[in-house]
Order: sequence, then C-alpha cells, then structure tokens
Amino acid sequence: MKKILFFSTWLSLTLALNLAIASTSPNQKITNCIHVTEDDVKTLFDRWNNSLRTRNPDIVVSNYAKNAILLPTVSNHWRTNSTEIREYFVKFIKNNPVGKIDNRIIKLSCNSVIDTGFYTFTFTTQGQKKTVLARYSFVYEYLNGKWLIVSHHSSKMPES
Repeated sequence: MKKILFFSTWLSLTLALNLAIASTSPNQKITNCIHVTEDDVKTLFDRWNNSLRTRNPDIVVSNYAKNAILLPTVSNHWRTNSTEIREYFVKFIKNNPVGKIDNRIIKLSCNSVIDTGFYTFTFTTQGQKKTVLARYSFVYEYLNGKWLIVSHHSSKMPES
C-alpha cells in the first residue's frame, strides 16, 4: 500500500511538473519577483539624491543601467548610455543640486517600479540659491542584484 501511495504521489508531481514546463514557451524566462515596498523605492531616490551631493559623476551614473535613458531637466538633449549620462551630470553637479520630493506616486511590479511626481531642486552657484520646480519619472529595474534606473525623465514645471 505504501508503494502504491508513493508511486501515485510521484506520478502526480511528475505530471504537474511536465505540464508546467510544457506551458512555458522556450523563450519565456521563469522570473523570481524581488519583494519591494514603497519605502524601499523612496530610499532609491535618496540614494540617487545623495550621489549628487558627492559631486562625483561616476557615483551618480552608478545608479543607472548601462542602457538607461535620461531626459534631463536642464538640457534639450536626451542621453541613452552611461557615457552621455555621465557627460550631463559632470555639468549638472557643478551647481550643487539638492532634490526634495514634493509629492509622488509609486507603482510596484515584478522587478520594476515607477516613481513619478513633483520635486524641487535647489542649486547653489557662487553663493546664490535658485530653486527649480520640476516633474519627474524614475523607472527602476532589478538588474544583476541591484535596483537601477532604466528611464529617468525630468522637466521644469511649465507654470514656474
């Protein structure tokens, strides 16, 4: 009786596994979703904002995926790779930018998140402070064990 029970259990599991494998297309990857919370996403912005304060463009760029897209606030040109993103931040960080989130909406998904909203940047140049109100979108993906920016759009608020 034990042998029959063991065999039927084994057969059921084998059939279920084969059915699961058969229903997965050859090009489809089985993905494990990394658990992330809204608080985790908020720390991703803090990580990026703190990297600006280092005034080291390489540290800033380390927040971005190699093929990330940046549509920056104070430039008319988009950036589509690490070299171009670095070039932008070399100039941007000279003005000592400090960002503050005014309000946001966060959307969580499997290994990707969207953080979008409004932020205010304060720049200090030659002792003079200037603020810029802007809207933003960060899209992050979990890549190679780290949350990285794959798309970043920032634009000055039209009314400001």
